[in-house]
Amino acid sequence: MITKDVMTDVNDPVNAAILSVSEDCVQGFDEDPFGTISKRSGVELPVVLERIKAMLQAGVIRRVRQTLLATNLANGALVAWQIDNSRLDEAFDFMSHSDPFSGHVVIRTADPASPGAQFRLWTTLKVPQGFSIENHCDFLLEKVGALSYKIMPARYLFVLGVGHMRRKNLPIGSMADVPAEALDTRIVELSEEDWKVLIPLKRELEADEVSQDLWKMRAIEAGLPLERFISVARTLNQRGVVGRFSTFLEHVKPNEMGERNVTRYNALFHWAVPAGMEMQAGQEIGRFHIMTHAYWREGGEEFRNVNIMGVAHGMDKAVLLAHKEAMDAHLRTLQIPVSYTNVFWGGRSEIKPSEISPIAYMQFCETHGIHPGDARQSYS
Repeated sequence: MITKDVMTDVNDPVNAAILSVSEDCVQGFDEDPFGTISKRSGVELPVVLERIKAMLQAGVIRRVRQTLLATNLANGALVAWQIDNSRLDEAFDFMSHSDPFSGHVVIRTADPASPGAQFRLWTTLKVPQGFSIENHCDFLLEKVGALSYKIMPARYLFVLGVGHMRRKNLPIGSMADVPAEALDTRIVELSEEDWKVLIPLKRELEADEVSQDLWKMRAIEAGLPLERFISVARTLNQRGVVGRFSTFLEHVKPNEMGERNVTRYNALFHWAVPAGMEMQAGQEIGRFHIMTHAYWREGGEEFRNVNIMGVAHGMDKAVLLAHKEAMDAHLRTLQIPVSYTNVFWGGRSEIKPSEISPIAYMQFCETHGIHPGDARQSYS
């Protein structure tokens, strides 16, 4: 039950102060994440715990969890699906509810005459180490009756964080003083003990787990002493596989009054820059504070060879387009040619973390009658 008289509106000043930190500012593994949120927000710890718990129970916060840099833990890609419109919603439902390895599932639209506009369904996909993205996509293609798919793995990441509250009312063109850091996507191999820590580390919190003792409870779940659990978590952080401790706001679905207090639109921006300039262009796009994601991905001929992609969210479509024009102008100033650019607008969406556990993948194969050998990566 939600405690009476505890404010859960994201626009409440205390909640806004908490969320401006808790969404995406607690980077890496933190032994006391709620204490850090308290210190950085200036809100006393008991109030931080009370408000986050209440917002989670009310559905304002959809999940609280330690994120991972899954691109370094599992083979991953953005996948665009061409599906007949009559089967689009059915495919969306399967990807979002029955495939734990498909994460963000979004139906997008673009100018019908633009390259790739026939690819309406977009998903992020992760498969555990040793398994094949192509084989998983072949299974999904047959399962949902898709016509084709395009797999676009990330070569480098430039932005990966949400933070809707702190992105509200950004000045057009607001950007960092220096280019974004480029993060490699190479896979890190993990030991059995690493996985023993990682699985409970990443599991989202129930409301009654919102406390300073959360890692103590997770260490018990892992069957390890707390000191060892924290030591392994620190090592995983140093190896670049731990993301941020985050409260994820419900920004896709309206509240009970039909309002969208966080965002109304999400835009997937595409740019095609010359070969050899992808890194510079991605780091420059990543400087802009409006961007929640930015990657170097190869779109291929289907998308007129775009190679820089990024996502921005906002309440006003015209404002998002103004931000994009500021980015376009910045690239022109730096003499980075753009041969083609486009925007794919998000519609129906379901946002969830992709499962990366090899054990979970084997269970999925068994459930769906997939022979494990057919799902594994071929190295021939």
